[in-house]
Amino acid sequence: MKALLYSIFSLLFSSLSAQVTISGRVIEKSGEPLLGVNVYLKGTYDGATSDINGNFSFTTYENDSLVLIASFIGFHESIQSLEPKSQKLEIILREKVSELNAVVITAGSFNASDENKRVVLKPLDIVTTAGATADIPGALNTLPGTQTVGETGRLFVRGGDGRETKTFIDGMLVHNEYSPSAPNTPGRSRFSPFMFKGMSFSTGGYSAEYGQALSSALILQSKDIAENDRSDISLMSVGADVSTTQSFERSSVAAKVQYTNLTPYFAIAPQNLKWEKAPEEVNGNLAYRLKTGKTGLLKFYTNLSTSNMDLYEADIANLEVQLPVRVSNDYVHFNTSYREVISDRWGLRGGLSLTRSNDFASLDQDSREQELLGFHGKAVADYQHSDRVGVLFGGEVFSRGVDQVLTNESGPFEQSFDERIAASFVETETFASSSLAFKAGLRLEHNSLNEKATLTPRFSAAYKIGTNSQVSLAHGQFYQAPQSQILLIDPKVRHERADHYIANYQWSKEGHSFRIELYEKRYDQLIKYSSIYDPATYCSDGNGFARGIDLFWRDNKTFKGMDYWVSYSYLLTERNHQDYPGSFTPAFASTHNFSLVTKKFIDEIKSQIGVTYSFASSRPFNDLNSDTYLSGKTPAYHDLSFNVSYLYSSQVIIHAMVNNVLGINNIYGYEYANHPNGDGIYASRPITPAAKRFIFLGVFITLSKNKGINQLPNL
Repeated sequence: MKALLYSIFSLLFSSLSAQVTISGRVIEKSGEPLLGVNVYLKGTYDGATSDINGNFSFTTYENDSLVLIASFIGFHESIQSLEPKSQKLEIILREKVSELNAVVITAGSFNASDENKRVVLKPLDIVTTAGATADIPGALNTLPGTQTVGETGRLFVRGGDGRETKTFIDGMLVHNEYSPSAPNTPGRSRFSPFMFKGMSFSTGGYSAEYGQALSSALILQSKDIAENDRSDISLMSVGADVSTTQSFERSSVAAKVQYTNLTPYFAIAPQNLKWEKAPEEVNGNLAYRLKTGKTGLLKFYTNLSTSNMDLYEADIANLEVQLPVRVSNDYVHFNTSYREVISDRWGLRGGLSLTRSNDFASLDQDSREQELLGFHGKAVADYQHSDRVGVLFGGEVFSRGVDQVLTNESGPFEQSFDERIAASFVETETFASSSLAFKAGLRLEHNSLNEKATLTPRFSAAYKIGTNSQVSLAHGQFYQAPQSQILLIDPKVRHERADHYIANYQWSKEGHSFRIELYEKRYDQLIKYSSIYDPATYCSDGNGFARGIDLFWRDNKTFKGMDYWVSYSYLLTERNHQDYPGSFTPAFASTHNFSLVTKKFIDEIKSQIGVTYSFASSRPFNDLNSDTYLSGKTPAYHDLSFNVSYLYSSQVIIHAMVNNVLGINNIYGYEYANHPNGDGIYASRPITPAAKRFIFLGVFITLSKNKGINQLPNL
């Protein structure tokens, strides 16, 4: 009996002596205590939960090596080995950086993607904006930072001209991205917004991955593999198109043919221009998507078009003299890209694009025929070291060859250049926390024409100052080769340069978005000349600046079924370039730009209605009858546009649109005769739209087994 009692007592004493108390405090990096952290020993039920002060305490009888784990949602686990003895610990948990809670660098960029929860604009908005005529630049011109330049239809961003914005599809450069147009009439983007799932429109300070754009980069992401078979037929007042999409297990193919002819429309809608042959175009495109393996995706896209138009333009000095104008273009663009996730940390992507464009334009007996052959090849690798640090690096080659023949009464004159730009880039993105992020990059370029190399830094940062708000900063240097007409005369000129400085505040919450952005852009090495045709007068001594403030507000919650946004831009800019006699505000720049875009779907009449109002203050123009350069001022620009889409049935939609409903005679500037008349006065005429209003009618039919599919998202 004594032996039994001794054994029980010994066992009890041994157990009590092995009891260990583990206690401590759990905090985050800032020192703030964490409530509700689960602290436990691996492989046991021993543990506790931290209290409001971050404190925890528990006991264990484990006497082997101990592994203590502390876990909490939104933070990385803490795992540490302990000796089997009582001890007091301080555990610091590091916050995870996830896509849902991480700060996003927004300075200088409008992101538009259905996959991004923080966007202020989605691809659907591009095609439902009244006045945009389903044109990507047309819709983006309702955003802050852009200029209304109605005679070109291009994107003019923060004091930059239209050529300073470049377009990329799946990372690949697009040459000659606008369709041809008559003199002083807007061209359209060659690419339909229907083919894209998202886009990033940068108004400055963009990634080191992209180059050769002084002001802006429009980065378009094409759709992936289609999920449904469908065919679409569109009958429009300006033409017709038919398209089909076939989806397979690991691939899809889509094709579209479009025919545009404005002859019937011009017959019933009076025009300011005298047309001999109204604009006519045949366009076809083909897209193929193939899933390779578990994570690879191959994309192929090609666009082919041919267009022509003939008209008469009155001589400015003698309106009775009608000069024939002919414009034609043949265009081919090929784009292929591939992306692959090769491990949890590594990803690869790359692609190539090829563009061939043949342009012909003539005025009376003078003509210009130009052939452009452009190539872009790129390879990019990205390495995700952790959820806090990622690195992107790669290289690319641009090639641009232009052959031009100018013909006048003296005969033909040939010009050409062949330019190659090799570039490499590296960029890191670092999250110090879910509230603080940095991005820094370098870009190296070498140009074969002037044999110059440039090394440019890019930097941006964002800090989350509240649950729904953040501030961002961005800075970068950007170079761009001069336009083709300059290189045809002097291919050795230097690249032009712009330095961007941007500060941004953004707030977003439950259907509301607000952003304000301050910026300054400094131009250097701009091309100057006394005569554009005399290369001996060329130099790179030009400079300039653009500074201002952009405001944006969007609300799709306050009013039931209604979505609207308001944008305003204030711009101060001057340049001393080309043949300017000093620093002046360029003719395309207006100080104030304002847009109000509204959309509402009315269930009772199964219709979506859109209204857009745009305003731009006066622009300068060079009045040849004044002694002061660029002293003229145009009237302010006003445009009120309207559209409506009626859902006739689940797969038939009737769409109508009217631009400039009020018929305001907007004036973009003035043209002058080459020589003064007998009184020493230069005759002039205003540059106005081809018609006061543009009216569009269309019926859109979808054929699909899925009866819920129609073209309403495309209108």
